[in-house]
Amino acid sequence: MTESNRISKDNFIYPRSLYYGQVTPENLVFNANLQEFSQKVGYISCLETSGKLSPEEAYKQIKKVWKQLKKSKKELGISTKVDDL
Repeated sequence: MTESNRISKDNFIYPRSLYYGQVTPENLVFNANLQEFSQKVGYISCLETSGKLSPEEAYKQIKKVWKQLKKSKKELGISTKVDDL
């Protein structure tokens, strides 16, 4: 597989949206983490819907990735308060 084909395949399987918020390194990293979280939840949901995962296992996996997202938010120091624009 050529490099351009691999990049196209990766972009199809792992699409990324542009970030339109306040640009800081912390916000960009958190945005990437948030997009990864949403992709994982989508995959887990599809596996549960198709019967490949039990509802309990799907819940456990979603809870695990949620905790990872919360941990990244805390480590990055992302505020929960609305900053003045």
